[in-house]
Amino acid sequence: MAETKKGKSKKSKKDKTQSNGAAHAPDDQPEVEVAFEDAPDDDGTVEDGIATSEPAVVSEMSMTESDVLPESIVEAILFATDSPVPAAKIAQIVGSGNATDVKNHIEKLNEHYEKTGRAFRIEHIAKGYQMLTMSVYNTWLSKVLKLRAETKLTPAAMETLAIVAYKQPALRVDVESIRGVACGEMINRLREMNLVKIVGRAEELGRPMLYGTTKTFLEVFGLGSLDDLPNAEELVPPKQ
Repeated sequence: MAETKKGKSKKSKKDKTQSNGAAHAPDDQPEVEVAFEDAPDDDGTVEDGIATSEPAVVSEMSMTESDVLPESIVEAILFATDSPVPAAKIAQIVGSGNATDVKNHIEKLNEHYEKTGRAFRIEHIAKGYQMLTMSVYNTWLSKVLKLRAETKLTPAAMETLAIVAYKQPALRVDVESIRGVACGEMINRLREMNLVKIVGRAEELGRPMLYGTTKTFLEVFGLGSLDDLPNAEELVPPKQ
């Protein structure tokens, strides 16, 4: 809590007496009149005698569409798209201004990105604008793209992985009975991708291997744990 700013007070020349640790003026001494100055701190303001140094901040929860600036709308549009968008199209989506206004907004955004050391800029390519990561970060981004390519799954791989994820620990024969085809090669491929691993052996004839998912599986699908998997009963088949 910020402290109250106190101004200068008029003090009596006579000594004050002490009672219970508090200072009081003698009976024959007029009351001391204290004047409070509404002087702010160097970095704050005073309201009702209380100095505050932090500016008022609009909570994200309290924001409405009327609080959003066109510049922020342009940023949101470009952040959400994977291909260049013409300035005229952006202006149409924003619902106000024209292509020139959009270009001005983009210039201000890029200035802000540069000042704050952001890793991306809005570039003009293919007669449109697109938000792109700066080339200086290629070394690290290439690793991300390589991981994405390595973990790209075919429909058959996704089916096999889904069965293992929901049935684990799962036997290969169980996976094959559900899919209706041999899955040995596909399970080996998922193991090479570090999405599936051997988690044990079944207590039955031949001690067949049991399969389960890995930590990489959680990372690839953005799951905190296997408990975050959607309920199988709630899954809806993709539209044809």
